Amino acid sequence: MGTEPSRPDPEQLLRRVQAEEQRGRRGKLRLFLGFAAGVGKTYAMLEAAKEQLAQARDVVVAYVETHGRKETDAVLAGLPIIPRAQVTYRGVTLEEMDLDAVLARRPEIAVVDEMAHTNAPGSRHTRRFHDVEELLAAGIDVYSTLNIQHVESLNDVVAQITGIVIRETVPDRILEEAEQIELVDISPDELIQRLQEGKVYVPEQAVRAIRKFFRPGNLTALREISLRYLAGRVDEQMRRYMEVHGIPGPWAAGEKVLVAIGPGPLGERLVRAGRRLVSSLGAEWIALFVETPEFRRLPQVEQERVTKALHLAEELGGRTEVITGTSPPQEIVRYAQANNVTKIVAGVSLRPWSERLRRGSLVDWILRHSENIDVYAISGPAGPKTLSVPSAPAQGAPLRAYLSSVGVVALVNLAGQLVHGHLELTNLTMMYLLGVVIVALEWGRGPAILAAALSVATFDFLFVPPRFTMAVSDTEYVITFAGLLVVGLVISALASRVREQVRAARQREASTAALYALTRDFAAASTLDEVLAAIARHVGTAFDRMVAIFIAKDGRPEVAYRGPEFPLTENESAVAAWVMQHGEPAGRGTETLPAARGRYVPLKTAQGIRGVLGVVPQAGGTALGPDQEQLLQAFASQAALALERVQTATATQRRELSRETEKLQTAVLNSISHDLRTPLASVSGALSSLLDGDVHHDDATQRALLETAKDGADRLTHLVTNLLDMTRVEAGALSLRKEPGDIEDLVGAALAQLGSRAREREIEFGLPPDLPSVPMDFALMTQALTNVLDNALKYSPLARPIRIEARTAGGEVHVSVADRGPGISDEDLTRIFDKFHRAEHPPDESGLGLGLTISKGIIEAHGGRIWAANRPDGGAVVTFALQYVLGEPGEIRERLDEPAGTAPADR
Repeated sequence: MGTEPSRPDPEQLLRRVQAEEQRGRRGKLRLFLGFAAGVGKTYAMLEAAKEQLAQARDVVVAYVETHGRKETDAVLAGLPIIPRAQVTYRGVTLEEMDLDAVLARRPEIAVVDEMAHTNAPGSRHTRRFHDVEELLAAGIDVYSTLNIQHVESLNDVVAQITGIVIRETVPDRILEEAEQIELVDISPDELIQRLQEGKVYVPEQAVRAIRKFFRPGNLTALREISLRYLAGRVDEQMRRYMEVHGIPGPWAAGEKVLVAIGPGPLGERLVRAGRRLVSSLGAEWIALFVETPEFRRLPQVEQERVTKALHLAEELGGRTEVITGTSPPQEIVRYAQANNVTKIVAGVSLRPWSERLRRGSLVDWILRHSENIDVYAISGPAGPKTLSVPSAPAQGAPLRAYLSSVGVVALVNLAGQLVHGHLELTNLTMMYLLGVVIVALEWGRGPAILAAALSVATFDFLFVPPRFTMAVSDTEYVITFAGLLVVGLVISALASRVREQVRAARQREASTAALYALTRDFAAASTLDEVLAAIARHVGTAFDRMVAIFIAKDGRPEVAYRGPEFPLTENESAVAAWVMQHGEPAGRGTETLPAARGRYVPLKTAQGIRGVLGVVPQAGGTALGPDQEQLLQAFASQAALALERVQTATATQRRELSRETEKLQTAVLNSISHDLRTPLASVSGALSSLLDGDVHHDDATQRALLETAKDGADRLTHLVTNLLDMTRVEAGALSLRKEPGDIEDLVGAALAQLGSRAREREIEFGLPPDLPSVPMDFALMTQALTNVLDNALKYSPLARPIRIEARTAGGEVHVSVADRGPGISDEDLTRIFDKFHRAEHPPDESGLGLGLTISKGIIEAHGGRIWAANRPDGGAVVTFALQYVLGEPGEIRERLDEPAGTAPADR
């Protein structure tokens, strides 16, 4: 039972399937790898391309350099070639691959020679392997060539073997993503013979190459590295197969490597060493930098080294972390233990033992405290340190700070002269220590050390007998001097450290506060303009940058916000378009389109790219540090989420509006089809009967038919009028002409409009004779009351009366219309004034369900209100209220005509 294969890990299997799906959408890279120039990589690549061309595949040569070799020129013949782009740099015309032409041509296979080549300034990408990545992302297969010495993680090893530092390198992840790697191999002796025959370089160059680089020992070592590298790739493929199929193996799981990076020159070498270690282990790895309080005071070149090393780690496939602390080794060990790190790669400098004793050794401290974690020490040249205990030494303070420290000591001496003779001499030392603390807190370590030394010297000279000499009569004072100096130095170091910690804490607090303020404003923003304004304001303030924001529209960036001084040229817009398309940062400080003035970051979420954030430094601005780059990425992530939220809300609102519109259209069509068909049918039928010449109608019949037609026409007119009035109400186009009106007149006019429908029904009145006049637009209010009465007539039985009442209450006139119908259900009570809402009863009545909606709009335009309720003894009552004004009609009219806020004395 022990020989049965174990079940595959579902998580690993899922990750593998997802990776394969993603690879399926990309083009495939076939790489021809050699250990040196001249082994025949280009020739083998062109032969493979010709084989594919013979199989009717679409193959083009995007860029091939034959170096004048006749056999290579011969095999190149017959392959379609895309003309090269001409790039002018400093008056010299250079030829590069025309990336846009290849993308426009979209072949199945593009042949791209010399992947490690550095493109001419002005090209889209600084390196050709970035061009290859863009072709692969577009779904185009690529054939390319590479020498082993151009692999980034092997750069240091090759330099050690050959004595030559290779500047053009390719990240290891490019080789890991290759679908197929073919090793083009010949013996070193055969390669040297090819050199001597002039098949690689011209004779003069060949002689120099054999003497410097193409020595047998170098070539043998490079060949071994190539073979080992390819064997490692085969082993990795085997392990992947075993993982997918659940085959048990002897490898150890869960390895995690941490590379400790410092501001010294050893950072990039540590990253490469860590990458080589990871390649052999197949482990996850992290590049960690501990930012100490003194880091910001280091020279710009030291800070840029850290940024460059972190970027290199990202290119090689590692994860980067920047944390803050005062002691790098402590923070490294704490991070390693908290994140299950199994191996630490750290640098040790070849400094003198005295300097290491004074500052401490990073590797020694980690070895003593890392317990079960393996530590790999990478040596480097003597000189500037990588990381030390506890942190980098501070730079010298300005002259003013040292002069200030001298001034503080002078003030202490003056104070000592005033109290001399009243205090013991040993008590005066406290005053000097206080001065040292003040200097350390205010101006830092260097001035504090000077203050401590001056305090000892002046205390001896001014106060210790014999006074005004440096001699000491009592040897006990020597101990006092030593104590004062040591305590002063310790206090100065501690106070200076506290000062730096406070400064670092303030910087972290400022970053956290900036991010919090950004998220707070995003939470309050409800529109796209508010989100854009918040992004521009916070990014511009936090990074001292000019800002532009592009929003994705039809797959292209559209300028949604642009700062007043942002240099939005055609080239800058092209960079933003590239970032929008590929979802990777570009521009200043990156490997893609670095000639741009701005840095462009994609606003990307799990749902896609929402936009692009562009930042350009102000005049004299410096490059972003590691922590600032991380903060900018955090800003971009939050901005992308805010944009996604607003855009999603807008899209949801549009969908809801579309659904409501469809619902409204359906209601209108249903109402029109049902409510207009009946009157149209009656009108058409009556007129058809009258026009029928074969049938003779007497006068009474003709009159009845005409009345039927007129009644149908009136109903059509009423329905159409309601539709038009509803449009006016919703558009806010009601124009009121208020005049003092009488409620009794209003009721009479409404009943007159109802005509026979009102005359044929029993109506009860409860209208007091002393009702005040109400300011109103009489015609509109007549229509409003008519609609309320019409609704009551529809829903009340013919034998039951309708009651109209009016009364005053709280400065308002309340007019009620009550019926004895079935009442209003609880659901209808909340919707009775909605558009196109009609109760289920009575089924024989027609209407669009707009009457009460129009009444509500007219009454609210008058500043009134309307509501509905059920009567306790059965039926429903609809009531509306309007404010009244006391006085005679003429006096009321004067009040209505005068401007708002006019005082009575002004009339």
